[in-house]
Amino acid sequence: MLEAYRQHVEERAAEGVPPKPLTAEQVAALIELLKAPPAGEEEFILDLITNRVPPGVDEAAYVKAGFLTAIAKGEATSPLIDKIHAVKLLGTMQGGYNIATLVELLDDAELAKEAGEQLKHTLLMFDAFHDVEERAKAGNAVAKDVMQSWAEAEWFLSKPALAEKITLTVFKVPGETNTDDLSPAPDAWSRPDIPLHANAMLKNEREGIV
Repeated sequence: MLEAYRQHVEERAAEGVPPKPLTAEQVAALIELLKAPPAGEEEFILDLITNRVPPGVDEAAYVKAGFLTAIAKGEATSPLIDKIHAVKLLGTMQGGYNIATLVELLDDAELAKEAGEQLKHTLLMFDAFHDVEERAKAGNAVAKDVMQSWAEAEWFLSKPALAEKITLTVFKVPGETNTDDLSPAPDAWSRPDIPLHANAMLKNEREGIV
C-alpha cells in the first residue's frame, strides 16, 4: 500500500497537482500498518493518517474516526498514537464522525480536558451541541468551559490576524466569462478532482486569453 501511494504521489507531482486523499480501503490498510509499523516507515505512516484522510463525512473519515475512537477508548493500540494523540487527531476532523466520540469523552476523567480543547475549535456540531449543553447544565466543568469558549469565539480569535496587505491578480478580458473559460466541457470528467481540473482553466484560447 505504501509503495503504491508513493508511486501515486510521483505521478501526480509530474502533473503539477497534489496527491489524492486516501480512500476508505487505503485507510483500512493503513490502520493495520499503524498497529504494527514496518521499521523505517513510522513517520510516513503517521503523516498519512494525519494529513491525507479527508475530514467530515467521507467514507475514509469514517474508518479513521473509528480507529482513533477505539484507541481513545482502549479498544485498540498503536505504538505511534497514544490516547491523547488520538483525541488530538479526532479534533482535526472538523465535524462528522469525530463529534460523538469527542462529546462522550467529556465524561472521561483521563481524556475530558483534551476532548474539550478539541471541541472548542470544532463548529460543525449540529444537534450534538445540545449534548454538550446538557453536560454543562449537569455540572460537567469541561463542558461548561467548551460552551464558554464557543460563546467568546475563541475558535476565531485564536486564528492568525489577516495580513495588512493582500495582493490579488485580476484577469480582464473582452466580452463575457462563461463556464467553458473556467471549467471547459471537454474536461468535465476531471471536475471531481479539483486540483487536476484546475489545470484546464483558461485552456481554450479566446480574445484576451492566449
